[in-house]
Amino acid sequence: MNSPALPTGEPFPALRIQHLCFPVQALDGTTLQIGARLQLPVLDGPGPAVVIAHGSNGIDSRGQAHALDLNRAGIATLEIDMWGARNLAGGSEGRPTAAWETLPDIFGAFAVLAAHPGVDARRIGIVGFSWGGVMSLLSAGRNSHDLYLDAGQQFAAHAAFYPACWIYNNVPGYEFRDLTGASILVLVGELDRYDDPGESGPELIAHLDPADRAHIQTVVYPGAEHGFNMFEAPYTYRDPMLHRGQGGEGRSAPHPEAREAARQTLVQFFEKALAVEMDSP
Repeated sequence: MNSPALPTGEPFPALRIQHLCFPVQALDGTTLQIGARLQLPVLDGPGPAVVIAHGSNGIDSRGQAHALDLNRAGIATLEIDMWGARNLAGGSEGRPTAAWETLPDIFGAFAVLAAHPGVDARRIGIVGFSWGGVMSLLSAGRNSHDLYLDAGQQFAAHAAFYPACWIYNNVPGYEFRDLTGASILVLVGELDRYDDPGESGPELIAHLDPADRAHIQTVVYPGAEHGFNMFEAPYTYRDPMLHRGQGGEGRSAPHPEAREAARQTLVQFFEKALAVEMDSP
């Protein structure tokens, strides 16, 4: 889980960094050891935290870039490695069959953070990219929380980058309704090939109940493609989920203007969503 050098030009925050593993029970009953990198800002007391879930290619520049942004804002991060535990190479052909298969990973990460003395269990969020973005949205449903968390526990905020908006409530296993009421932020590129051009944000919320729709904020970045917040070079790939499930060739490419705008938007979102006033004991 080596971190790439990032051209942020900003000072690094004072952090306590820990590499750890935690067990989760996969849906087939086997126990997996999920690797993770915890970056904990030095604070006076328990603070907010965010789980970071990678995309189909595995850990890359996106996770660390957003982690450091959040760390500078006083928010701890736990970036998980879902493929390492499964000996998967990543990519559209080297990942599990369905995103919901890795839901135990993110709820296991929630449990790790909730038990940490430096984290306020009521102020834990999640952000994911592509595959991880799908997981972030799926974890916003009450059904998922009931399966994996104790009563009274839930993610306080969900952020998803380009999470293939067309699949929800259209493909079995990707139900997105009866939400917990936590704040949700969806960031997509106008030219993302998983959805129709310009339809990612509207597609996601069009058929939701008004009560669920009220908790979702969508941002569409003009001219941006899938992976717009990465620092790596553009690349193409094939994925059966592209073009609303028709399959074909996709493209991930950095878009510097959209990337920098999204980095600021993400921090502002979590600063607001996780700023829970502490109750008196």
